[in-house]
Amino acid sequence: MEFLVDMVTTVPDGTTEEAIADIRAREARRSGELAAQGTLLRLWRPPLAPGEWRTWGLFNAPDEERLEQVLTSMPLRVWRQDTVTPLSPHPNDPGLPEGT
Repeated sequence: MEFLVDMVTTVPDGTTEEAIADIRAREARRSGELAAQGTLLRLWRPPLAPGEWRTWGLFNAPDEERLEQVLTSMPLRVWRQDTVTPLSPHPNDPGLPEGT
């Protein structure tokens, strides 16, 4: 099942630049691992307000419980608020193989 996740990160006041760089590097590594596993399919950067950290992600997981485990495994989750939207196929989706 696919899920669209709106991820909004709020860095706590007083966080050092070194701490921010460290968690961003760990997030990038974890995202790469999830992509290699086929769990993280795509990432987009929507239009941002000044200073806003926001990402849209397309994830593949068997159910919402497993998706929550995946999202929890991502380092930025400690500063992030996620909004999950389950997606279902549309019969007119041009990306679906014919006959499905």
